[in-house]
Amino acid sequence: MELIKNLSQTKLIKSVLVVILGSIALTISAKIKIPFYPVPMTMQTFVVLFLGVSLGYKIGLASIGLYLFEGILGLPVFSNSPEKGVGLIYFTGPTMGYLIGFLTAGYLASKVNNKDSLLLILAKLTIATSTIYMLGLLWLGTLIGWDKPIIALGAQPFLLAEIFKVVLLALITKQILKIRNFI
Repeated sequence: MELIKNLSQTKLIKSVLVVILGSIALTISAKIKIPFYPVPMTMQTFVVLFLGVSLGYKIGLASIGLYLFEGILGLPVFSNSPEKGVGLIYFTGPTMGYLIGFLTAGYLASKVNNKDSLLLILAKLTIATSTIYMLGLLWLGTLIGWDKPIIALGAQPFLLAEIFKVVLLALITKQILKIRNFI
């Protein structure tokens, strides 16, 4: 009985550490801006998908949820914080739909498995990423008005970078899954 209790505690501690590391990775990915045309690219969506693929939906979503919670509490974890504000005020700004979309994308990315072909992996990751943009555009339109060019403002500038990130992750997903299944 003591052995089972120790194993459970060890697994819990390991899970908590992985959740924290996932949140840190997401924070770092939000802060690093890579020059890309037409707008700089962060690797946030890549890391969100990576967390789903590599950690599965429970730990992946816990990492993303912790990241969002940290941001809501006022820690400067989001891409343009603290320059554009922090906490709940920043969270409920124009990017809230995208940030909430991280949860759906992480969950859907966790559904990729070793038996999937490269084409199916690409499709699943594309659908996962699309949910970020669907929720983001819905919130953006609600916030700034549907009479504005919502797609041109909230999706079009980022599409080329998203294609790059999805293809990159799709190409390395089989290796990630081998490591995940090994651990």
